[in-house]
Amino acid sequence: MSAGGPCLGAPVTSSESPLSRRAFGGAVGVSAAAAAVGLGAASPAAAAPASGTASVSADARHAGPEEREFKAARGRHSRRPNILFILGDDLGWADLSSYGSPHIKTPNLDRLARQGVRFTDAYSGSATCSPTRFSLYTGRYPGRTKGGLAEPIADKSAGLEPTHPTLASLLKESGYATALIGKWHAGYLPDYSPTRSGWDEFFGNFGGALEYYSKLGLGGEYDLYEGDAEYKDLRYYTRIITERASEYVSRDHHGKPWLLNLNFTTPHWPWIADGDTKESAEIVRRIKAGDGRALWHQDGGSVEKYKEMVEDLDRSIGEVLKALKRSGQEEDTLVVFSSDNGGERFSYNWPLSGNKASLQEGGIRVPNIVRWPARLDGGQVSHVPVFSPDWTATLLELAGARPNRAYPLDGVSLAGYLLRGERVAERNLFWRVRGERALRRGDWKYYRGKAGKDQLFNLAGDVREQADKAAVEPARLAELRAAWEKTDATLLPYPA
Repeated sequence: MSAGGPCLGAPVTSSESPLSRRAFGGAVGVSAAAAAVGLGAASPAAAAPASGTASVSADARHAGPEEREFKAARGRHSRRPNILFILGDDLGWADLSSYGSPHIKTPNLDRLARQGVRFTDAYSGSATCSPTRFSLYTGRYPGRTKGGLAEPIADKSAGLEPTHPTLASLLKESGYATALIGKWHAGYLPDYSPTRSGWDEFFGNFGGALEYYSKLGLGGEYDLYEGDAEYKDLRYYTRIITERASEYVSRDHHGKPWLLNLNFTTPHWPWIADGDTKESAEIVRRIKAGDGRALWHQDGGSVEKYKEMVEDLDRSIGEVLKALKRSGQEEDTLVVFSSDNGGERFSYNWPLSGNKASLQEGGIRVPNIVRWPARLDGGQVSHVPVFSPDWTATLLELAGARPNRAYPLDGVSLAGYLLRGERVAERNLFWRVRGERALRRGDWKYYRGKAGKDQLFNLAGDVREQADKAAVEPARLAELRAAWEKTDATLLPYPA
């Protein structure tokens, strides 16, 4: 689909300041043995910081006043964790108050950051919705699969093949209960579904966007399902999936650990907040009249409406986390929060350049928080570059699940770094979208945009990507370009 379609947006502008970096060394491998990560008898909880609204760091890329540089709490043991992986939709890197937003207040996610580890240099697997979901579900570059070549998926011609191993299918084989609640966006019925790809339960929408009350999708179809059957509920969508997720984490799972992928559509367009029934009705009228662009809502929204939607997302996540706490499972549940790509029209991405659909920092750098009270101390910040497939590899290792050798992972497990203080090897983070390419190694980023010009940036002092070093570092540029092309040669080509 062309730019401006589902899950796409236009570039925004931002600024910069020096970025602190850390040295890297010592590779971390993916191990299937639970003993490798010290899983055993449960241990006392790590002390959690006091609740309340977090202080905003003057520079979200450095440790804030209530944070310290990450250090693993070695020697602790626990059982295999429950896993709650929460995705926001089109949420920009600086849209949380704990990441520097001056006008959006996110006390629940800020509290989660204070109770865990906040990553400053975290990235999505791609620049739009469905390719990133492919990278998270499979732990591999989107271009390894035919469905991942759609940027994003907009019809029934492509999807995640049920035969491909996923995070859910591999955890299920290892004894986990699995569920996906919210936005799937990795293919449509009848051929593609979470329940065909390893999730025991699915409740949510298949497509890239839907109207929040009517549940009408981009083609005017109704798009709310329980399993593979339509489920009628015309309340505000975020309320519905928040209730479902709260119910899921409150269950007795009969002694099994569990995985819940909780994929919100908030704050993806259309720009409709809870209570905006008049705006909803107008969009529904346009959809039913055949307006194929009605959901894109290009004549609607505002900074204030976006703020309202993000703050509602924060409240909703807070409700799920409260339900988790009430269930008595908080201590042994690993919570990961991220976004599927950079921010869109009304997002606050400062100081990054670009936004969703671009491989500039604003299109792929995202907020990323991890909390596991049994094993990780709170109030910490990490500057290690990570991206979506790393979390797949990490969660598999922590769960004692074995990756499928026929489908090697592109992500690197962070388990050794998080639990044992091992250093993460300097490596290449690779991205490819139609018309753009990017690769990050250490502080250096190689980028070619749609203009076709090779550029080189040092993110340590130029996170805004304005000081092109290509002319003064030709050897480094050539090295990173060759590394990008070597990886690209292993991927499927885009269809003509």
